[in-house]
Amino acid sequence: MTVSSRPIKVAAAQYPLDAFTSIDAYVDKQARWVRQAVDNGAELLVFPEYGAMEYAAPNITAASDLQASLQAVSDAFPQIDAAHVELARLHSVHILSASGPTADGVGRFVNRARLFAPSGKVGVQDKLIMTPFEVRWGISPGVQNRVFETTLGRIGIAICYDSEFPMLVRAQAEAGADIILIPSCTEFMSGYHRVRTAAMARALENGCVTVQSPTVGDALWSPAVDHNAGAAGIFVPSELGFSDTGVIADGVPNRAQWVYGAVDMHRLHQVRTHGEMRNSRDWAKQVGAVGLG
Repeated sequence: MTVSSRPIKVAAAQYPLDAFTSIDAYVDKQARWVRQAVDNGAELLVFPEYGAMEYAAPNITAASDLQASLQAVSDAFPQIDAAHVELARLHSVHILSASGPTADGVGRFVNRARLFAPSGKVGVQDKLIMTPFEVRWGISPGVQNRVFETTLGRIGIAICYDSEFPMLVRAQAEAGADIILIPSCTEFMSGYHRVRTAAMARALENGCVTVQSPTVGDALWSPAVDHNAGAAGIFVPSELGFSDTGVIADGVPNRAQWVYGAVDMHRLHQVRTHGEMRNSRDWAKQVGAVGLG
């Protein structure tokens, strides 16, 4: 894989959920958000977990009925996916669209994120470990952990809670992922900080970039995502001459906005192999470590 010789500009959304009267109105919102990020030079755009619950809003009756809203969102995805294919092609960018419940063809709903490339290719990653509220919703875990080859490098996706499990992300890193996208949806700031802490830890452990994108604000018309709190962030290993804090960019919590950051992928690879500390290389040394005596 060729490492980009120039910084990659990333845009992570702090995304508010709106109630629409039509799917077309939702597509218009997506087009505006994408255009704003592109106008600011972004080439990798990340939207949050469960941002797709907006798709249920054209039918408020369905939106206020949890099970009906899951089906309404799943039914809307073909139209929404087609719009994202066109947006990625039109602007020559990669877009991780907002995840949402998707019928998997065998009687289950999964929480699915989709990565759209300028070429028209679409990669999908289902959330692998369910939170208690997703279990109550009837959302089922996915079965495959994937890495996607792109012109920006290899990209993995760890949806919210998945990012809190080191071995899931480690498998993506060992498959060559340089960038881990972490779409999130958390009701309280405590949940946001759990995911943020995980994102920073995964960047440190694996010598990679992690990108967190949350939903923000209230959506009282939805029983699923009625309250949302958080901030977007772009993280790398803390390293002298790269980033003292490990934070490339941080958003203002609970404000609707894009958060932008440029990541030098060539420097990232140098840090991984020749940095002050080499956590990624030394990962295997913890296996079989002497326990407490």
